[in-house]
Amino acid sequence: MEDGWGARYACRVTVGGAAGNAAAEASYNDYETFAAAYARASETSPYNALYERPAILALAGDVRWLRVLDAGCGPGAHAAELIARGAAVTGMDLSAGLVEIARERLGPDVPLHVGDLCQPLPFGPGAFDLVMSSLVMHYIADWEPTLREFHRVLVPGGRLVFSTHHPFMDMRISGSNDYLGRYQFTEEWERDGRVMTMRFWHRPLRAMLAALHASGFSIQEIAEPDPAPELATTDPDAYRRLSRDAQFLFFSLTRA
Repeated sequence: MEDGWGARYACRVTVGGAAGNAAAEASYNDYETFAAAYARASETSPYNALYERPAILALAGDVRWLRVLDAGCGPGAHAAELIARGAAVTGMDLSAGLVEIARERLGPDVPLHVGDLCQPLPFGPGAFDLVMSSLVMHYIADWEPTLREFHRVLVPGGRLVFSTHHPFMDMRISGSNDYLGRYQFTEEWERDGRVMTMRFWHRPLRAMLAALHASGFSIQEIAEPDPAPELATTDPDAYRRLSRDAQFLFFSLTRA
């Protein structure tokens, strides 16, 4: 279980290579079909509610009066918390279904966009003080175009905070023993009796750092946080697992 979806059904690894044809691409990461089920699961999953979400919000720090881009906003859980903490939030996600769920949650006054983070962003230079991206980067084959767009829309000295798969977690899921390689792999998530095939991209830490530096970011912090203490009571098995095996890796960066 990685993103609050539920128990893994099966997984397989595909080593190397780029994306396939359009029909094959459409079979991966189908959040449109599973938007409502994903939103329900991610709201309360311990991996989200008591691990990823508090960790990335802690890295973001004081967001009062900041203009924040929630890049990959999903159903809006992070955006809601940022707004509650005083930020002016704009959300963007590839899934129209998830954006609609976020709109219902956040109301009509929060700007929300359906868009692809692998394409140029529909915002001007220096539009934001902070970009937050939760569990998105492991879906992206080439980080640099996306990171350069984050750099462009941030003010000088602005910050990027994001979470992504820990490379060791990729290896556990895929069954690969290739840490230093860069490759795609798929995993099947089961929810409500249906299966969703997810595709992710593994890269080692050195490849992540190279992309960040090439895109003009300075590293403030790389974190491998512990789960929230209350998880030990609500889900002891998840607490023990997350206290032993890092699931996600967190970055706090500054735009040079």
